Amino acid sequence: MRILAVGVATIDIVNTVGRYPPEDGEVRALEHHVSLGGNASNTLVVLSRLGHHCSLAGAIADDPGSRQILQQLQQHGVETHYLARHANSITPTSYITLSRQSGSRTIVHYRRLAEFGWRDFSRIATGQFDWIHFEGRNIPDLRRMMAALKARPEIACSLEVEKAREGIEELFPLTGLLLFSRGYARHQGFSEAASFLAGMRDQVTPGTTLACAWGEQGAWGMDGQGGLFHAPAFPPPRVVDTVGAGDVFNAGVIHGQAAGEALSGVLTRACRLAGEKCGRKGLT
Repeated sequence: MRILAVGVATIDIVNTVGRYPPEDGEVRALEHHVSLGGNASNTLVVLSRLGHHCSLAGAIADDPGSRQILQQLQQHGVETHYLARHANSITPTSYITLSRQSGSRTIVHYRRLAEFGWRDFSRIATGQFDWIHFEGRNIPDLRRMMAALKARPEIACSLEVEKAREGIEELFPLTGLLLFSRGYARHQGFSEAASFLAGMRDQVTPGTTLACAWGEQGAWGMDGQGGLFHAPAFPPPRVVDTVGAGDVFNAGVIHGQAAGEALSGVLTRACRLAGEKCGRKGLT
């Protein structure tokens, strides 16, 4: 499967601590590493490992950090031809603190880089791809990108909805697969995934598949006929690193949907992949 993802690549600077320090406190890191990050980048790394031919479209700075990103993407088999370079910019960086005590993470993100826009996307010969996946950001331009694909039913399309951004709901009818975060569902006033997905049915085109991961409770999905499915979480013996687990889950869902598998099996595979990831440092 030839897959293009439109989204962000970052540098992740990760410090593992025994427990979170109090405000204005100080703690020594137990481990430290620097790696490729960003939702779309992480998802493509996993999809590449699952055997797909993957390309990333997004904005990239022209600085030392960007060269590190390009090198790591290429090492993971992700094509970088469609990245739009921007001079006088800084590579987005996420400063991540992992708590060994709880397994959770806190992220401080810095970004001074233009968004990937419609003009950049319009230069891509989209007909060469079987699937195009979008991060839900830069909504006005993303609306034009997804509307253009709506007239190309031979190209499957998916949208990650991680954050509540103004106007993002207008994109829901433009895709066949919506991947929601727990944070977005909670922002909409829902405390569990099943009722959230049921509430989303009226906002999508008939036949659209919905999925929502819910951490330690697993994940729920709703197929195009309105059938609701649940898969349990698969926690590792010891939680090592939860950074990117949601991106791994999304990759698992895309992989299963592309193969035409039943949604119940797709969710189970995706939860298993995410659980395995939480038991090791990094994505692969």
